[in-house]
Amino acid sequence: MDNGKNLESEKLQSQLQSLTEAIRTLAESCQGDSVLLLTLLRALEASHQEIRDGLFRRLALHPAYETSIALGVRPTIISPRRRSGRVVLRLGRN
Repeated sequence: MDNGKNLESEKLQSQLQSLTEAIRTLAESCQGDSVLLLTLLRALEASHQEIRDGLFRRLALHPAYETSIALGVRPTIISPRRRSGRVVLRLGRN
């Protein structure tokens, strides 16, 4: 089973390397045009926020969220701590 995770990790690393190279090539093609570079950076930031606020946060909260709903407790998301990457969940009664 660990071998399967290693293969997935290797595949992800390969895909990330290809994506990083494509982004660098795109950035180099924008060289000298600050508006195009800014547009690229904004698109990358928007993708980052979408993943962080959507997929990542749901993944991080899933067990706690489901449990709190079952207990009739309203979860409140507190901003993730930038250094630790942890998401803090405050529970309060509905």
